[in-house]
Amino acid sequence: MNIAFFLLPKQEVVCVPKSATLRQTLERMEHHRYTAVPILDREGLYVGTVTEGDLLWHMKNNDLSFDQVHKVKLTDVPLRVSNRAVHVDANIRDLISLVKTQNFVPVVDDMNRFIGIVRRSDIIDYCEKNMLAEEASKQHAKFALGQ
Repeated sequence: MNIAFFLLPKQEVVCVPKSATLRQTLERMEHHRYTAVPILDREGLYVGTVTEGDLLWHMKNNDLSFDQVHKVKLTDVPLRVSNRAVHVDANIRDLISLVKTQNFVPVVDDMNRFIGIVRRSDIIDYCEKNMLAEEASKQHAKFALGQ
């Protein structure tokens, strides 16, 4: 199955520009209540994913107060986790290993432009439905055989 079926399009994804400040990033994440968001450059390319932890560790390690974070560029914040992106032509199996460690998987097109994400919860829901359908099919087969 192609992952386009699971794609949450870019227009519906909360992202931050690479040019954002630490404060802008914190405020955007707080407003939408997300713990991680994709970072995009000016051309719409996926740069990475920033997490609350990245921001808080940077503030702690640099002894920054909230009053100072408007001066800090997001590009100065080290990203501790590398969320790998997949190509839009990837299949569901390509996502399984990634969603074990990523809340979402960024998806890019042929020119490596960010086109959306696939959420971990959508993959788990898909797997659950398939497992339940398989169990129901086995139960039906047992019943049909009179077991």
